Amino acid sequence: MRLLIRLLQRLLILGLGIFSVWLIVFVVFEEADSRLPWGVALALTYGVAAYIILPRAVRLGLKILQRKRVPRFTITGDGLPGDPVNLVLAGTLQKLRTAFAIAGWTEADTLGLASSWRMIRAFVFNSPYPTAPFSTLYLFGRGQDIGFQKAIDNSPRKRHHIRFWALNAARAEDALATSNSWLNTDQPPDDAHVLWIGAGTRDTGFSLTRLTFQITHATDSDTNAEREFIIAELTKHGVIGDVNSFRPGQHLPAERVNHYVTDGEVAMASLVTDGA
Repeated sequence: MRLLIRLLQRLLILGLGIFSVWLIVFVVFEEADSRLPWGVALALTYGVAAYIILPRAVRLGLKILQRKRVPRFTITGDGLPGDPVNLVLAGTLQKLRTAFAIAGWTEADTLGLASSWRMIRAFVFNSPYPTAPFSTLYLFGRGQDIGFQKAIDNSPRKRHHIRFWALNAARAEDALATSNSWLNTDQPPDDAHVLWIGAGTRDTGFSLTRLTFQITHATDSDTNAEREFIIAELTKHGVIGDVNSFRPGQHLPAERVNHYVTDGEVAMASLVTDGA
């Protein structure tokens, strides 16, 4: 029975892939090509395919294949495993913002047409953009709630950065112990004391995403080093308390982040800023 279900799932994924290709080639491109110059039609087709059709198709496929699995990574817009979670901070949103501001990090702009265009210009001309937006990664069924960054050599192509998702601390034990909670898109109130589940990485240059070929940053594969850098930054400025580290597969204390697992160590600390 299990083999039959798996076979049906794979056939459904195959059908979804075939339908996506058909939609891109024989609907989107043909429609655009009949109304626009060939080059413009091709560019428009790429945009629709890379940023609309393929990401949704891949995410739908992963929901079918991994419906009952608790993710160990964030998920990219095209449904692939993204940055691993490597840091957890406890406190309010204001404390989180104050801590990173004191450490000299800037909050990322919301991703939109204007910020994306500004980011492209900064990337092409290598001009500073200290509040550049982040691509959207997904955890708990939603995109990141907030992100912070620190430019390297004042370049928009290289930066330290971290995304955060808020998780109600009072429900952390139940939330991280069941797969359904990972699909819960509810965001805690801004003034609540929450766990900020963070995924920190270092951008190193230019890249394209797999499967959907979206333009994005290349990242350093050593996320452990980036975690240690962020901890050192926050510790140096006295905005976090003692840091505890946990090995992969180890249960975290129930009052913190029970049952959370990542490929690298997860470091956890409480924010000690007053939020003023």
